[in-house]
Amino acid sequence: MHLFKTAPRTFQSFDRSCPPCKELNMQDPDSPVAPQDERKTLTAAEIGAVAHLYRGEVYRSTIWRTRLDTTTNWSVVTLGVALSISFAEPDASPLPLVLVGVLIVFFLILEARRYRYFNVWRARARWMETHFYAPLLHDGDLHMEENWQKTLASDYMRPAYHVSFLTAIGRRIRRNYLWILLIQSLAFAGKIAVHPTPVTSFEEALRRADIGPIPGEAIVAFTVLYILAWAGLAVWSSRADAQKARARGTQTSMG
Repeated sequence: MHLFKTAPRTFQSFDRSCPPCKELNMQDPDSPVAPQDERKTLTAAEIGAVAHLYRGEVYRSTIWRTRLDTTTNWSVVTLGVALSISFAEPDASPLPLVLVGVLIVFFLILEARRYRYFNVWRARARWMETHFYAPLLHDGDLHMEENWQKTLASDYMRPAYHVSFLTAIGRRIRRNYLWILLIQSLAFAGKIAVHPTPVTSFEEALRRADIGPIPGEAIVAFTVLYILAWAGLAVWSSRADAQKARARGTQTSMG
């Protein structure tokens, strides 16, 4: 967390379409490695330092992954409370099932923010696995001529979120929240349909959906739009991720 506090306004989306080392111009005198001093190997001490660095990134990604699970648990618990209240008796109001949506959306936004941090640590750990440990185990050659180390160095010198906030929201919806939102909406529809007695017409269901001065038609329309909007965001992020994966090929796993 302290890493991001050093430059809170410098975070931009990481450009994963460029080849490795594009961020660090080899002719730039400010580059960490000048062309005449280009490294091809690492010493035993440097390999040990990279190993400790990898352990640190794995630890940080694990901590932030736990935080993601925490917000998901909060969403499930609050939805369970709303279900218990609304279905406690036939005359209970379905309003808690509507209001809990505000909390679920709040937890979704909070989790998306945490996911952007988690994704930084995860991407760095995965980058070292694929470009440091895998080549080392496979043939004993780190293949530093591919300049993977400069891409990693650039990410440390200019830390940036690797995904946008909307992409993070879409990913969390795809993983967990779409099902939570669907259960919430289906529970509201079920409450209207069976309590206090089974409905006999669509007009009666709309009248039961009334909330104070807000007509049932508006509530139903908002519910449908509510689900379609989050589902659309999930589909958009899925297609965007697939497009970025095709664009970068096998050059980078950052993001």
